[in-house]
Amino acid sequence: MPSTPPSDLQPPASKAVIELISPDRLNPYLTACGGDPEAALALYRWNGDLAAAFFESLGHLEIMLRNALDARLVQRQQGRNRTAEWYDDPSVRLSPKARADIAEAHRRARRDGVTTPRGKIIAELSFGFWRFLLVRQYRSTLWPDLAGAFPHAPNRAITTVEDPVKRLHKFRNRIAHHEGIWHLPLAARRDDIQAVLGFIAPAAATWVAEASRIDDVLARRPV
Repeated sequence: MPSTPPSDLQPPASKAVIELISPDRLNPYLTACGGDPEAALALYRWNGDLAAAFFESLGHLEIMLRNALDARLVQRQQGRNRTAEWYDDPSVRLSPKARADIAEAHRRARRDGVTTPRGKIIAELSFGFWRFLLVRQYRSTLWPDLAGAFPHAPNRAITTVEDPVKRLHKFRNRIAHHEGIWHLPLAARRDDIQAVLGFIAPAAATWVAEASRIDDVLARRPV
């Protein structure tokens, strides 16, 4: 592998790009490429392609997951003869953090003099909100109802769903903060997306997989 060329010998375009990306941010890529700046920039660009491809599938997953969970919580309210929306009902035992997230979703969704559609509030609740409904804290309270959102899961253990969703939430946050993902187990994260969607509805998993660019981008990893 060639050594790093002196900065004054680097192509001007590469030098400018490296400076704008910042040497600190690019350093892991340079290390992985043996100090070759052109190879490092190719790897950095590929990482961006990967992030974009994964973000598409993760976006579909987030929307389908939240709608499946919301539907179960609506049914839970109906089964208990509760007329309030589940997210506004104090009898639904949610963590203080979840309550704060709901209050913030109301604030963001509110428009002066206009009744806020419930769909707008649901959409304002982040992936992290839904991910933290799938934790052991709710094993004996919400999970018996939420498990119905995953009729095709191999069992009703909360960890069967929690574990891949937890990994995907952490992975999504890396992408959202423009951090590197090129060195992570990417095929495993692709499989997590498909697994969770398959737990909800196999047709959803197939629909997302058919349009996914992940495998195509993985195959184009620069040397």
